[in-house]
Amino acid sequence: MTDERRTVRISKYLSKHLRHQPDRIGITLDPQGWVAVPVLLAAAKAHGFPITPDELTEVVATNDKQRFVLQDGRIRANQGHTVQVDLGLEPVEPPAELFHGTVAAALPAIRTEGLRPMRRHHVHLSPDLETATRVGARRGKPIVLVVDTAAMHAAGHVFTRSANGVWLTDAVPPPYIRFPG
Repeated sequence: MTDERRTVRISKYLSKHLRHQPDRIGITLDPQGWVAVPVLLAAAKAHGFPITPDELTEVVATNDKQRFVLQDGRIRANQGHTVQVDLGLEPVEPPAELFHGTVAAALPAIRTEGLRPMRRHHVHLSPDLETATRVGARRGKPIVLVVDTAAMHAAGHVFTRSANGVWLTDAVPPPYIRFPG
């Protein structure tokens, strides 16, 4: 059993290298974002961060946000990439509303520009208030925005849903965002 601090360190390490900087440890993701587990483990070890196969399996299985997936001896991040990958997600009709967690400092820009993917490929939306609150709390006191996804979808905006339930879209224009208070 891996201790909680080690689990968090491994999860952050995986996020960094499977979503943002695979080249930093000398791995190459295939076009869909996959890398062979033995290749990842060897690269991590060679770069001073050894991970055992059991630790990897545990982190994937217990990650509260289900950020990663293991399949056929390969691993990938479910979403959140800044490197170019095609996750092969099909467009799907979203629920009427989805949620986005943020902080007060971001509100002026969101009010004028809407939600933008920033360095990522998509805007991430949560299916429930609890998840959006946790996401917003990573940067301070959370504020949850409600997104009128039914109206967006009717206007032609495309939505996909990652394997861990995060909803993805290219951008959310301000008219589709309900701000608190």
